[in-house]
Amino acid sequence: PKVLIYCPLPLICLQFHTQRRVKTSRMGTLCFPLFATMAIWGLLLGAESKTHVGDAEVLKELKQGLEPGSVKPGSCVSSWDFTLDPCDNLFGDKFTCGFRCDVVVSGLSRVTELALDQAGYSGSLSFTWNLPYLQTLDLSNNYFSGQIPYSFSNLTRLSRLSLSSNSFSGEIPSSLGTLSNLQELYLDNNNLRGTIPQSFDNLANLKRLELQSNKLNTRLPNLGSLRNLKFLYLSDNSVTGTLPASLPVSLVQISIRNNNLSGVLLGESFKSLRRLQVVDFSSNQLSGSVPSVFFELPSLQQLTLSFNEFTNLEAPYKGTESQSGLVAVDLSNNRLKGFLPSFMAVMPKLSSLSLENNEFTGRIPTQFGVKTVFPEKGVSSFGRLLLGGNYLLGGIPRPLLALKRDSANVSLVDNCLYRCPHSFFFCQGGQQKSLAQCNRFSPPSTP
Repeated sequence: PKVLIYCPLPLICLQFHTQRRVKTSRMGTLCFPLFATMAIWGLLLGAESKTHVGDAEVLKELKQGLEPGSVKPGSCVSSWDFTLDPCDNLFGDKFTCGFRCDVVVSGLSRVTELALDQAGYSGSLSFTWNLPYLQTLDLSNNYFSGQIPYSFSNLTRLSRLSLSSNSFSGEIPSSLGTLSNLQELYLDNNNLRGTIPQSFDNLANLKRLELQSNKLNTRLPNLGSLRNLKFLYLSDNSVTGTLPASLPVSLVQISIRNNNLSGVLLGESFKSLRRLQVVDFSSNQLSGSVPSVFFELPSLQQLTLSFNEFTNLEAPYKGTESQSGLVAVDLSNNRLKGFLPSFMAVMPKLSSLSLENNEFTGRIPTQFGVKTVFPEKGVSSFGRLLLGGNYLLGGIPRPLLALKRDSANVSLVDNCLYRCPHSFFFCQGGQQKSLAQCNRFSPPSTP
């Protein structure tokens, strides 16, 4: 007879087979209330996302190492409550932010990203860093101090390390050179001293290296082995010596301004850098000639070599200047001699040119005036043309007489022009040199 059993709760039923010793099997069915099934499933999920004990310990040590007064209410770390599991409660009331977890092995959650907010945290990082699945570590724009931990070498999967704008001191640990997966390294705006570790040669995947605004007193190592390096920033240090003969062919931007670089720039060092867009070696002690390769690279857009001791300017091979991609050139405050480089008027994209405070002489090329006021179709005009502080002779090029105020930033002051009245705005802001000063310089015999 059929028996009907009333059950007020929704059920979930699971079918299963039972295997007997003989070759027969029997189908069975187990039914559970839906709410019980959901509770069991929740427990299973919770078990899968439980934080690895070693990762939770590093987070706890990080918080304990902070100066209590620097952990302000509302900051990420202020919410960390280790009576609860970190990854289970991430983005809740107790772990609002600061890190990321992923289930990567054995059902356990591992910390894969640690990025603190810019809340003014202070303290040291002297504990042992064992976060083997960490890919990003960002502690930038805080007040961390002390030395960079040698144990960062344990972060073997790290691809991005940012310690920018803190108060780290001491030397850069050579152990960072073992992080073979590292792609971005930001150590700028600290108090780091010493050298750039030779072990950095091993960072074959590094794309960005920012060490600017420290106190590094080192010679530049050979960086040619960093075949993927695109951005190199070393400005505002005490880097000495000459530029390495071999530079990474992948370079897009290189900035080493305000250091103590000396010697000459070799054109061969840049000839193969077909992706190079920005070069800034200003405020150093470089001398000799400005290589012609800078005016021949189609990729190069910005060249800044001001405040050095260059004396000559190599002209590019005839015809190549029309292929130049340069937009801005600053060669001011050097000791450049000879006539103004008229080939720059042919550069189609060049719109900003500063040659002031050098020792140029001769007349201002008419082509400069034409490019400023009446540029050809498809050619950028000079929106910025600074020629003051030289020994330029003669009169003002006729096209410049038609230049309207505020249409371009042009300056011809402090030269030897025989007539540059203040009725022209580009003659304002200073006088021409005295006759005695101008007589000390005479134009070269040939342009």
